[in-house]
Amino acid sequence: MSASHPTDSINRRIVLAARPTGAPTVDHFRLEEIAVPFLEQGQILLRAEWLSLDPYMRGRMSDAPSYAPPVQIGEVMTGGVVSRVVASKHPGFHPGQKVMAYTGWQDYAVSDGSGVTLLSDTLAHPSHALGALGMPGYTAYAGLLDIGAPQIGETVVVAAATGAVGSMVGQIARIKGCRVVGVAGGPQKCQHAVEQLGFDACIDHRAPDFAAQLKAACPKGIDVYFENVGGAVFDAVVPLLNVHARIPLCGLIAHYNGGRVESDASALLRRVLTHRIQIRGFIIFDYYVNRPDLHAAFQHDVSAWLADGSLRYQEDVVQGLENAPQAFIGLLQGKNFGKLVVQVSS
Repeated sequence: MSASHPTDSINRRIVLAARPTGAPTVDHFRLEEIAVPFLEQGQILLRAEWLSLDPYMRGRMSDAPSYAPPVQIGEVMTGGVVSRVVASKHPGFHPGQKVMAYTGWQDYAVSDGSGVTLLSDTLAHPSHALGALGMPGYTAYAGLLDIGAPQIGETVVVAAATGAVGSMVGQIARIKGCRVVGVAGGPQKCQHAVEQLGFDACIDHRAPDFAAQLKAACPKGIDVYFENVGGAVFDAVVPLLNVHARIPLCGLIAHYNGGRVESDASALLRRVLTHRIQIRGFIIFDYYVNRPDLHAAFQHDVSAWLADGSLRYQEDVVQGLENAPQAFIGLLQGKNFGKLVVQVSS
């Protein structure tokens, strides 16, 4: 047990100030300072060290019907956080422990321990619990292997190829013996995907002849397309889909800010029918609840691949909680290079 209050009694937090109708701006967020609450029996006080920024957060800023409740105006922005226990009145936790919990964009949080995952003392990079060994990594692993079911020699295409999820999808597909083609924004990201991540090819979606380049990179068509972008990338993929192709669908970042009209859906549906294509949307949180066996396999496999160097993982680190809104806005514009995390404290 320890003191129930930290020496630093100010809690900075970033709340949702207004709901964006298109792309969010810094005016949709507000930085507040409040007192750190005292602990009651059965509670722990957490000091944030690493905050994860992820595309799904844009959906939580809207009050449109979705799979998760929206953040309310004036509420702390949602997000996964690696924290240190700084005070405890809970028998299951003691000061100094590292944990992961969805405590949001703030310096301090009080918890009763529910939804709090204790992290191993041996985890060399605690921030990896938000990325390669966290929700983005599990999204890649479960979506690709459980839904995509890639076979040796098949062609796997993944958009946002150097992002937190896409970089993992491509590397796992490569480990499984597939031809891997990435799609990314800009030559630097494409070069990284090929030279550092081991993709067979990576196409710049900003290129004027993007669709032709993608077709040339997939001479045998596409067997698995891991979809997390939508937009023009999906339009270029559809004509290349093979018979019995699979599409794990976990996101549509190109449409999150609105403004883009969906393309010829009837043509897509016709091809889904004639080619018996499987498109399966999935929300990774369902897997946490329903597939503990798969999560255990994910933790085992990815830890081993990181350790032996067969899987590389890049983080894009932003310093300071106050810079989270601008970094998040950049994430939705594709400005990040790797898994985007904010170092809140050291």
